[in-house]
Amino acid sequence: MGGPALVLVAHGTRSPRGVDMVAALADAVADEVGTTRVAFVDVLGPSPSEVLRDLDGPAVVVPAFLASGYHVHTDVPREVADSGHPDVTVTRALGPDPVLATVLFERLREAGWRQGDAVVLAAAGSSDPRALADVRRGAMMLAELVRSTVHIGYVATAEPRVPEVVEGLRSAGHRRVFIASYLLAHGLFHRRLVDAGSDGVAEPLGVHPALVRLLADRYRAGCADIASVSEATAAVPRSHRQALPVR
Repeated sequence: MGGPALVLVAHGTRSPRGVDMVAALADAVADEVGTTRVAFVDVLGPSPSEVLRDLDGPAVVVPAFLASGYHVHTDVPREVADSGHPDVTVTRALGPDPVLATVLFERLREAGWRQGDAVVLAAAGSSDPRALADVRRGAMMLAELVRSTVHIGYVATAEPRVPEVVEGLRSAGHRRVFIASYLLAHGLFHRRLVDAGSDGVAEPLGVHPALVRLLADRYRAGCADIASVSEATAAVPRSHRQALPVR
């Protein structure tokens, strides 16, 4: 397939299972859109700037994050700038999105959740208020599907922590409490959820057909942005053109 390369940017994990899951997700997306490379902003490499330096043609960077915090607003733009690549478009992050809520709902049911069971949305956490607002939006989307309040707990960085939320729901009289893992792949954060005291922990979003389609949609939106900029540039007389900034 032709077209710009897709650079899927994830957080990074020391878990081999998590790394394999991200690689499998990238392979599935590549089957849909063509050349797909993986980059990480933390823990391991390659970094986005390293991947971009290795690409000759235009690239679409898709931040595979479920909320837009420091990594999306600071790390990714810095990496793009550091790469020196002249033709990069960065899409919006994966989440929040109704598609993710649908996958979370499916994962919950696979874990044994039934109507009436309490639900805790377990997110990584962030010190960025924008990311916490995104998590709240994601919880509201999931609440529409479970037809009940979805309580939010964080694994790190923010409060309240997941075990505290589970314990609070027990104290409030909920007999069964399930955790929806608002994480992309397996790793340290997901392992911590196993000991949070719930009746069941849903799998991370992982390699799900709906998630693959969402990534492909983000990529195609980025390609459309590249095409529109190219058309606008072509319409400007050469003598009036100025260098366009990295998008």
